[in-house]
Amino acid sequence: MNLTGNKLFIAALGGVNEIGKNMYFIQYDQDIVVIDCGSKFPDESLPGIDLIVPDIGYLLDNQEKVRALIVTHGHEDHIGGIPYLLKQINIPVYGAPLTLGLIKIKLKEHGLLNQAQLHTINADSIVHAGSIEASFFTTSHSIPDCLGICFKTPEGNVVHTGDFKFDMSPVTGPFPDLHRMAEIGKQGVKVLLSESTNAERPGFTPSERVVGDHILEAFVRAKQQVFISTFASNVNRVQQIIDAAVETGRKLVLLGRSMVNVVSVAKDLGYLKMPEGLLIDAGDTERFPPEQIAILCTGSQGEPMAALSRLASSKHQQIEILPGDTVIIAAGAIPGNERNLARVIDNLYVIGARVIYGSGSAAGMHVSGHGSQEELKLMLTLMKPDYLIPVHGEFRMLYQHRILAESVGIPTENVFIVNNGDTVQVEGGMVHLGPKIPSGNSLVDGLGIGDVGNIVLRDRKQLSSDGMLIIVTTYSKTEGHLMAAPEIISRGFVYVRDSEALMKQIHELVMTTLNGLSESEISQWSLIKQTLKDSVGRFIYSQTKRRPMILPIIIEV
Repeated sequence: MNLTGNKLFIAALGGVNEIGKNMYFIQYDQDIVVIDCGSKFPDESLPGIDLIVPDIGYLLDNQEKVRALIVTHGHEDHIGGIPYLLKQINIPVYGAPLTLGLIKIKLKEHGLLNQAQLHTINADSIVHAGSIEASFFTTSHSIPDCLGICFKTPEGNVVHTGDFKFDMSPVTGPFPDLHRMAEIGKQGVKVLLSESTNAERPGFTPSERVVGDHILEAFVRAKQQVFISTFASNVNRVQQIIDAAVETGRKLVLLGRSMVNVVSVAKDLGYLKMPEGLLIDAGDTERFPPEQIAILCTGSQGEPMAALSRLASSKHQQIEILPGDTVIIAAGAIPGNERNLARVIDNLYVIGARVIYGSGSAAGMHVSGHGSQEELKLMLTLMKPDYLIPVHGEFRMLYQHRILAESVGIPTENVFIVNNGDTVQVEGGMVHLGPKIPSGNSLVDGLGIGDVGNIVLRDRKQLSSDGMLIIVTTYSKTEGHLMAAPEIISRGFVYVRDSEALMKQIHELVMTTLNGLSESEISQWSLIKQTLKDSVGRFIYSQTKRRPMILPIIIEV
């Protein structure tokens, strides 16, 4: 599939009608510029899958046209897929210092750092990519170094906001650059791609500083150890946790590989400020009284193997949560993670910990990093786009963003709610939907990417649901008859000792089926296996209403 001609195409490969794996590109003639390459985590419908990244089939087919990957900021849903992209297309990557610092961690893990083409940019940079020129503007979010992008093309300006909110008192700065946004709007914006995460929330999103006050108050009130969990990449919140530890005279322990990595990178680049001697190792906590210890850990989403989950189930090797300790969860649950997080909170209460969580006024331990309705309308007012493509959100969020656009004067027909794989075409000033391109999910399982398809997933679901029954038969190679009684092995189906009558019936059915096949002089292995699967499957379902995977094995001796 090729998008050809002197036309401008704008497409989403991920990030619309979903939360996560954000990836977009713009193309003019022979030049493609990619925006972000994120990942998202699987749900229970994808057993064994570690990560989901965008399908980059279109880019692979047109890799000679791909000029650059520009990354708006360093969150997982924007950088998590980059190693899997660069393994297949080694293109120049542009990002701000902290963004590239976090990308380097991933590339090093994948053995790609030495050959990667990484270029540091800031809000004053210009990137030339053939017929496309990219300039930047500063936005505020829950991580420093967030950039919006303005693409100058022969068909007019295209702006991608990145993730943003208008936080006028940011923790580490810089301020959102309203002047440059207004200047871009004055120059004229043909198409605006604007994030939609909080399009359903009225008003303005509170400043991150509000959370810092609540964290400090909780640290002051705590009589024993303080455990606090947040996203490792929320550098602004990590800084406020550091400040609270310093203010209350506590040493700080970092738990979780991602937390250690991000703090190390942010500290080296000057985005985190902390006094010497503040950080101690987990094994050194016994040298200090409990009221002088704070532990910053991963696991704010209830991930089973993360530090907080292991602490809550008393399985951490070095540190233990004791009755009376304070545990703060300074993050909101991503949709789909609520059950895991609730289980962790329950376990913490069972231990006897004092648990503080949630974004309500009573706890105040989290504010969103995304702009609410009034901020989305402010962005639209500053940019004054002719056309809007709402991105970064599920359908209801994109739909609500369209309603907000109507309220500030953008006609309904000028708002394109697209799916992954849709293109918006701009030619001669006219904007309309273009041809569809390949898109979807690439599933990462261990070291493999894209090699787990629907058939493998179906088998995994069947195994996890009803188990497996293995039928082992031994045939004479020379005479072609059964040499021994079949052996039947159950795994995850029934416990054999408690189901001897059923197993005996299955054994008799297998013998009857094999004898019938022998009398009919059927010797094709494939036909014997299929007949066994069908007859045994029907019998088992009639007796148990279960459908285990039936795996006949024929051994010739």
